[in-house]
Amino acid sequence: MRHFPVFVNLDGRRVVVSGAGETAVAKLRLLLKTRARISVFGGDPEPLVRQWAADGRITLTERPIETGDALCASLFYAANDDADEDARAASIGHRASALVNIVDNLEDSQFITPAIVDRDPVTVAIGTEGAAPVLARKIKADLEERLPASLGLLARIGQAFRARADMLGDSKKRRAFWTKFYFGAGDRALKAGGEEAVRATLETLFTDGIETRQGPGSVTFVGAGPGDPELLTLKARNALHEADVVLHDRLVPQPIIELARREAIIVETGKKGFGEAWKQDDINALMIDHADKGAHVVRLKSGDPAVFGRLEEELDALDEAGIGFEIVPGITSASAAVASIGRSLTRRGRNASLRIITGHDAEGFADHDWRALARPGEAAAIYMGIKAASFLRGRLLMHGADAETPVTVVENASRADQRVVAATLGALPDALTDAGITGPAVLLYGIAPRGTEAALATVAQSHQEAEAV
Repeated sequence: MRHFPVFVNLDGRRVVVSGAGETAVAKLRLLLKTRARISVFGGDPEPLVRQWAADGRITLTERPIETGDALCASLFYAANDDADEDARAASIGHRASALVNIVDNLEDSQFITPAIVDRDPVTVAIGTEGAAPVLARKIKADLEERLPASLGLLARIGQAFRARADMLGDSKKRRAFWTKFYFGAGDRALKAGGEEAVRATLETLFTDGIETRQGPGSVTFVGAGPGDPELLTLKARNALHEADVVLHDRLVPQPIIELARREAIIVETGKKGFGEAWKQDDINALMIDHADKGAHVVRLKSGDPAVFGRLEEELDALDEAGIGFEIVPGITSASAAVASIGRSLTRRGRNASLRIITGHDAEGFADHDWRALARPGEAAAIYMGIKAASFLRGRLLMHGADAETPVTVVENASRADQRVVAATLGALPDALTDAGITGPAVLLYGIAPRGTEAALATVAQSHQEAEAV
């Protein structure tokens, strides 16, 4: 064991970062999770660094670091993405008696920053002695699963090859090289022919990498599901781990966003009903711009991208720009909502079909075939229906729906702050007002929570008596 794993108490202690560019941003994302006092030195800072400084989360000095700037620092990061400047900065850190890390320079660093699974107060740190950063990310993603026994050996063989792999040049080629080796080719070679076959495979992958030009970028549309990270598909997780850029909606929670690799560019492209929002054309342009530069872009959408996610508008833009794409479905909120109340979306004898509709669209409250939906035995999952609740009730009652039809409202389906409101169609607006629903919610029309039919009948009768009075 070359590096002894320890947990350093940074509460109120000073951490100095030399550099304010993309390399520094990756480290700062992690350091900002601590309670350290962070000082950053560097000219021409990234906009995100300026924002953190404006928010008071870091202290920013817009010039190269100088002697004396690292006094009283516990940890020092040289993150200038320039070998000469990093060496100069590291000497300042050493003279200040701080522990020094030079990003991407294992030999000259006194400590390394491991991959971290953050479940505060439980923190799991994963290190590979600098041999395989991409492997560390894989272990982080699959921590709760059983790891193949071959990974340790592959890491040792791969470590001896890192100097050769650095000749591939840019980081994307190196990442692609190591991804192919660790997550497929290396393990297959080991099983087929042992260590010699693994070394031969490394040479083959290296030759392929040298001769392959940088390919065009692509976009993967990923369904983030209703919010619980455990409901993400394995394919969705893998896409996040390999993304260069993540463009996510407002409703995607932070625990899912944090599954993206630390170096990824992360941008919130929020859309919010009846409020400020990104224009669709701006989202399309940003997505295409990153893909044109060779990036693997993940367009991360809440729920399933194919359900009220304006997916085809974005696909049309990619087609026009000649950019390839892939769609990774997610669990739509209706499925999570109905699971939370112990029901199914369809049931023999209750409803043989299901409508998935929206409460409002670009023109305002959305119109539907109310006469068909008002018939007995019909059911629907209604998205974006909270503000339209009175409109929905009026249209349905006007077309003959029973006021006692059950309507279940599930707010923040699958999340820790999930709430369920059991109501009837006639009492729906009042029930929503009383509950103070503010988060994203799905209305399950015609479906009551398990075991609540009798209670709903009592509520409906009380509502009728109040109206009679």
